[in-house]
Amino acid sequence: MSNTKYLSIFDEIKKNGGSLDDGHPNDKVLIIDGLNTFIRVFSVIPTTNEDGIHVGGIVGFLRSIGYTINMVRPTRTIIVFDGKGGSNRRRKLFPEYKQNRKTKYRVNRSYDFASQEDEKQNMMMQLSRCVEYLDTLPVTVMSYDNIEADDTIGYLCRQVLTESKITVMSTDKDFLQLADDRIKIWSPTKKKMYDQKMVMDEYGINSHNYIWYRVLDGDKSDNIPGVRGLGLKTIQKKLPFLTENRIVNIDEVIDTLPESKDIIELNYKLMQLSNVDISGSTKTKIIDKANEPINRLIKFKFQKMFLEDKLFTALPNVISWLATNFNQLNQYAEKTHNKQKNT
Repeated sequence: MSNTKYLSIFDEIKKNGGSLDDGHPNDKVLIIDGLNTFIRVFSVIPTTNEDGIHVGGIVGFLRSIGYTINMVRPTRTIIVFDGKGGSNRRRKLFPEYKQNRKTKYRVNRSYDFASQEDEKQNMMMQLSRCVEYLDTLPVTVMSYDNIEADDTIGYLCRQVLTESKITVMSTDKDFLQLADDRIKIWSPTKKKMYDQKMVMDEYGINSHNYIWYRVLDGDKSDNIPGVRGLGLKTIQKKLPFLTENRIVNIDEVIDTLPESKDIIELNYKLMQLSNVDISGSTKTKIIDKANEPINRLIKFKFQKMFLEDKLFTALPNVISWLATNFNQLNQYAEKTHNKQKNT
């Protein structure tokens, strides 16, 4: 075989995610908003297994993370879930935070559960099962009591993985405030990869200052009210400096809208993710977890669960699916174990 053909093979391996270099596992990190991903797929996928049991949450979750891993080709994947109790800090600041979510309604409109309670139990079972599947894959799972995934992800992006190229996967628009030259936000519903330019193109605001749009507009999904009478167009008109490629500080925003000082200060504390307010002990846990060896791929355990859940028709060719999406991650996971042995 000629040297040219060898080189073409090496190029093809690299293109498809083969590991031919000495890259570090933290070079290119995919961070997935776990609960956001699960709720999104559970709510729309009616898939059942061979016994007629709804498994749309499990199947959709696995497909979604597999698709994104295959697209991004990360050297490491971190999946973050809200901790037990949610955000104590935000509820102390604003007792009405997310109170609108206590309204009882069906999450999944595409599958006919016997009752709302039946749906809730099925949803919790599937979410728990997803975490069990993740334990067999070469990924890192993070969740800390009384801390939301948003804060953990913000801390990882801004304070821990400061040298990494990062892709955050979520439909939560709050993450757009993190977009910069090394952090991108993948929206699986819009099929868009947000970088600084795309944030500017879509919102007319520099991503450094996107937080001020969120602060002023509020977030109905979290029951956070905005400044009355201010929408995107009005915000662009009243605060034209948000387009500038610099970080606008809170005093500049308050000076422009002094009558809204209280709501600006409160919403900023509730919504900003660049310098999150979490305890020192939680920060230590996040850093320690980020430095731990990454789980190896345990194929037989994954396949055993797959058989138990009877997902044959819902996720066919599972062996190929595992290889395509997780072999490269497993190679980088092995590096973290080898490094530990040599230290």
